[in-house]
Amino acid sequence: MTGAYLLPIGTAALLFPALAFAMFVPTAVVLYRRHGVMTRWRVLSLYGGVYYALTAFCMTIVPLPKPSVDVCTAYPSFVDPQFTPGVAFSDIWKEAHHRVTLDALILHNPALWQTVFNLVLLLPLGAFVRIHFRRGLAAATAAGFAGSLFFELTQYSGLWGLYECPYRLFAVDDLIVNTAGAALGWAAAGPLARALPALDALDDRALAPLAAGKVPFGRRLVALLLDVTGTVLLTPVVAAIGYFVLGAETVLLAPPVAFGLWFVLIPWLTGATPGKHVLLLRLVTPDGGRPSPARLALRALLLSPLLLLTCLGGGAALSLATSAVFVGATASAANPAALIEIAGQLNYQEVAYSLAADPVAGLVLLLPPALCLTLIGACVRAIRRHPQGLGPHETLSGIRNHALPHTRARTSPDAPEPADPHMPAPVAAADGSHTGG
Repeated sequence: MTGAYLLPIGTAALLFPALAFAMFVPTAVVLYRRHGVMTRWRVLSLYGGVYYALTAFCMTIVPLPKPSVDVCTAYPSFVDPQFTPGVAFSDIWKEAHHRVTLDALILHNPALWQTVFNLVLLLPLGAFVRIHFRRGLAAATAAGFAGSLFFELTQYSGLWGLYECPYRLFAVDDLIVNTAGAALGWAAAGPLARALPALDALDDRALAPLAAGKVPFGRRLVALLLDVTGTVLLTPVVAAIGYFVLGAETVLLAPPVAFGLWFVLIPWLTGATPGKHVLLLRLVTPDGGRPSPARLALRALLLSPLLLLTCLGGGAALSLATSAVFVGATASAANPAALIEIAGQLNYQEVAYSLAADPVAGLVLLLPPALCLTLIGACVRAIRRHPQGLGPHETLSGIRNHALPHTRARTSPDAPEPADPHMPAPVAAADGSHTGG
């Protein structure tokens, strides 16, 4: 019975890093736009909730039937949903063989433990609704019902059409017990919710040092990532337009033209790059005015070596990884043992001897990534050490970032909003440090 739970937990642990990486930038955008800062406590709470949700989902679908299994034949009793409430209690009584003993009714009663598991499954959801979102019992109950209904429909639909028939039973008792578990989790989380400071209070403490106009480094970094991504996507569009309108010789001019459009023309016309618009940032001069095209061009010129090295390093790594995957996939498709043979032929000791015999070649190979990391590290260190968190491209160009009010900004910091109408306002006495400076 324990193995049936360890497999979905292990599956969730394997999937979570990729999911966390994929959702980092969207999460950062939402948090910076909504709260103005990205505190480590809010990120830890949010990612903890995501990991729990992934684990709960895996609990309801894993283990998956093998492709060779005909689920319609193997699980014929699961085709019809179980809409009769109270069947779970009948199953408990049936598994006890109508004997009222500790062993038969509790210790060795799989139907009882299955019901207990359904109760515990969404108990953390109710606690998460109260602690993270500071919502009441009705919200926790509604979240529990919605989550349980999603799980049951996933099972009934055969994992949304992946299987022709359901391989687990849709039961209304599961809906009832899951929803009760979420409500019970909300009630049990009361002492912990009262002891912990509200996340909004931690946000306010993290925002206090930024009142003088300093923008968190993480907020600017996410905006820069969006701008780099947008420039990369814009470059082939500019190249295609230039190719069909002006001729093939203009294709090589596409990268600098796209870079100039994104980092000079658009900020001059709109006040910020598209990435900074998303993060509610504006580019301003020290007196608060809109920067001139000359200032923007200087700023872009100072940024270009860093962005160029980053793009080249990332592109080279991506190309090598793609080539390795393609070669490996081709070899394994032609001969499953070929991939193993290729791996066995790689003599890492000979590679090490070759680099030792010709250190100049090894130095040349390591120079681009080392230069890229050195330049990025120097830029980050300079920003960290500056009193206002400005980088060299900002101090030399005279352009800095100005943060617009986030969506949950309060008009009066002396009149905080009640965090939870169901409990007294907590006292914020925790560290308000944030990611990204």
